[in-house]
Amino acid sequence: MDLSIIIVTWNSQEFIRNCLDSILVSAGNLSFEIIVVDNDSSDETAKIVEQFYPQVNLIQNKKNLGYAKANNQGIEETRGEYILLLNPDTQVLEDALPLMYEFMEQNPEIGALGPKLLNPDKSVQASCREFPTFSTLVWEFSGLSRLFPKSSVFGRWRMGYFDFDKKREVDQPMGSCLMLRRETLDDVGILDENFGMFFNDVDLCFRIKKRGWKIYFYPEPKVIHFKGASTRKAKTKMLWLSHLAFYKFFKKHKTGLVNRLLLFIFLIPLIFSAWVRILFFHLGKLTGIARLVSRI
Repeated sequence: MDLSIIIVTWNSQEFIRNCLDSILVSAGNLSFEIIVVDNDSSDETAKIVEQFYPQVNLIQNKKNLGYAKANNQGIEETRGEYILLLNPDTQVLEDALPLMYEFMEQNPEIGALGPKLLNPDKSVQASCREFPTFSTLVWEFSGLSRLFPKSSVFGRWRMGYFDFDKKREVDQPMGSCLMLRRETLDDVGILDENFGMFFNDVDLCFRIKKRGWKIYFYPEPKVIHFKGASTRKAKTKMLWLSHLAFYKFFKKHKTGLVNRLLLFIFLIPLIFSAWVRILFFHLGKLTGIARLVSRI
C-alpha cells in the first residue's frame, strides 16, 4: 500500500466530511487507507464517519487521549509505505497527495515532508518554523519577534522571512499535514506522548533530523487549513498547554548544567506569558476584541 492517512478528531463534525471528501478526490491512483481516531467527541463526528464513509477505519476512544497518543494508535494500524498525519480541519487540494508521494519516492533521503498550507481565502499560511532556542524565548518575551517578524535574528523561529513559493530543507513543517516515511518512523520512533497536544510534531522533527534524515517543504501540493478549529473550543486550556509544551521540549532536548540553569531562569517568564495571554483572551471575549490574543 502506498499511503496511510491518519486523522485525529475531536468535535470535528463541521469539517470531517469536507476533509474526507477531499482525500478521496485528491488521492488519484494511489493505493491508500484512511484511519480516523476519534477522541471521545461529544458531537456527531464519529457517527458521520461511520454512516457515510464505510471504507474508513474508525477507532473510537472512550476518553480524550490527546493528539499524540491518538496518532500513535493510528500509526499502529497502518500498512502504507508512507504515513500522512492530517488534521480534520483541512481540505486537500487537487493532486496534492500524489505530488507529495512522488516527491518522497524521488528523494529517499527525506524522512518528512510538508506541503504549502493555505488559509480559507487561499492566502499562504505560515507553516514552517526553525527549532526553538533560548534566544527564541528572549525575542518572544521582549516583543522583538513581533516588531521585526522578517528579521533573520528576531523572526528566526517563526521564519517570517520564508519564501513559501520555493522548495527547501526546513526544520519543522506544521504537523497539520505531515507526510512521513515508514522507514523513518521505524528509525526514530513514534510521537512522544508526553507532549500531548503541542510540540509533538516539533519533537518528532527534531529527532528525525538528529538521526540524519532531511525534512522538506514542498510548495507544489496545497492544502487548505482552517487553523485552530479544535483549539478554539478550549482556548484557555490550549494556551496553557502550548506554554507547558515549550518547557517540556527544552527540558527534553536542552541537557547539561548550563541549559538546566537557563531553563530554570526562563520558567517564571514562561508561566507569566501564559497567564497574560489567557487574561487577554478573556478580556477580548468580554470586550469583543479577541483579535488582541496572538496566535498559538
